[in-house]
Amino acid sequence: MPQIHELTALEQAGAIRRGELCSLDVVEHYLARIDAHSDTVGAFVTVTADSAREQATALDETPPGVRHRHHPGPLYGVPLAIKDLTLTAGVRTTFGSAAFADYVPTVDADVVRLLRAAGTISLGKTTAAELGCSLYSEGLVAPPARNPWDLDCTAGGSSGGAAAAVAAGLVPFAQGSDGGGSCRIPAAICGLVGYKPTRGLVSGGPLGGGGFGLPSHGPIARTVADAAALLDAMAVPVPGEPYLPPPAPPGGYLAAARRADPGRLRIGRFTTPMLADEPVHPDCVAAVDRATALLADAGHEVVEIPAPLRPDLWPLFETIWYVLALTPVPPERQAQLLPLTRLLRERGGAISAATLVATLAELQVQVRLAMHAVAGLDLLLCPTLSRPQAPVGWFTETGDPAQDFERQRRFSPYCAVFNVTGQPSVSVPVAQSAAGQPVGVLLTGQGGADATVLAAAAQLEERAGQAGRHPEIWRAGGSATVKASERVRAGGAARSEAADVR
Repeated sequence: MPQIHELTALEQAGAIRRGELCSLDVVEHYLARIDAHSDTVGAFVTVTADSAREQATALDETPPGVRHRHHPGPLYGVPLAIKDLTLTAGVRTTFGSAAFADYVPTVDADVVRLLRAAGTISLGKTTAAELGCSLYSEGLVAPPARNPWDLDCTAGGSSGGAAAAVAAGLVPFAQGSDGGGSCRIPAAICGLVGYKPTRGLVSGGPLGGGGFGLPSHGPIARTVADAAALLDAMAVPVPGEPYLPPPAPPGGYLAAARRADPGRLRIGRFTTPMLADEPVHPDCVAAVDRATALLADAGHEVVEIPAPLRPDLWPLFETIWYVLALTPVPPERQAQLLPLTRLLRERGGAISAATLVATLAELQVQVRLAMHAVAGLDLLLCPTLSRPQAPVGWFTETGDPAQDFERQRRFSPYCAVFNVTGQPSVSVPVAQSAAGQPVGVLLTGQGGADATVLAAAAQLEERAGQAGRHPEIWRAGGSATVKASERVRAGGAARSEAADVR
């Protein structure tokens, strides 16, 4: 019999519906794995074991008819984790920083509330980059997030703990956020699916200034279908949001992913980096070549195109990134920030309002030109990163935060462009490096075409055959198997629930 974590999130939910598992069975299995492996991979900052057990028990005891009226959707009873940058009422939220090590919010982010309403159960908060400022997650409030495929390497950032947790089998999927690649970068490094939705599709409320529309909550998952199901739970319209969400597709995003048939598409591929004049590792180019062949074999037209933006536009992006680092921090705690964060905030504080407005205007001009140039294409295909991996400590090893920031730019010269354009973008694992580590590619669609992106990603995933690969730690520890639960079966509840679902 398979172990619980070997099932996808949707398979776990199905087992709960059929009475083969209770939510508490699944929660206990993952809590045992977290206890055994979280510090090894740097996955969790805070584990909420007691509240997870309480919530699972309450869901298990809810009559079948009631549970589906109050928690519609396919994820009832399935655990996940929330990124430590995301507000969670009553649960410590450090924003990856020692400056907020004891901060406990009084409100939930909208996305947390929506995920709870979908019947998912949070097991805690995952390790994140300090204030979301870096593409690695190596702070002072938790062990560094490490790649479960190679513990000497980073799990990425800023959603590094989320990706480490999913890849190591500590949760079936996780909530992340992506302001410059922060879901897609860790996903590519850890062999997962990382999705950044169209701007406005997922609420960023109730607090925050919107980050010029760059950040978005998104899912990190083992499969495209799991990611799409989590997106359906997140993508519920909330009044007052500054960006109009696109209409949902018929049947939701999960239906689009399950079809895995976007129709015949015209896809523009490129490998030239957009934000740095940086040589691209042969393994990353080979992954794009493999994705090209697989998509062409599926019937799509794949054409070579120039990169939509040029590296000489980096100063515009750089200015925005400096300003985004100006998250309010109490003056007495600013000395507790990491050197990189302090540098970015110093540079951001020196930027005048006039310079910022002019920068945003010029960046929008360049984005418009780029979008006109690719208007005849349904999807863009490019590497997720310029190299497959980076060692833990590599970005900071020189001791110079300016060099740290420069290394990050060269490591990830693709993802952030699509935060500026607001397009839906997904990293899909399609290949392995010469060292056997995962390598992902980016598929990016037109604004609002999330269903097309997910269907194409599912099609590529199916043909690439990487979803069933797992690191060695996946097989370590944990012995629970899928079994009929006496707690669910008592009183015929499982049979009643199955009848209710039908």
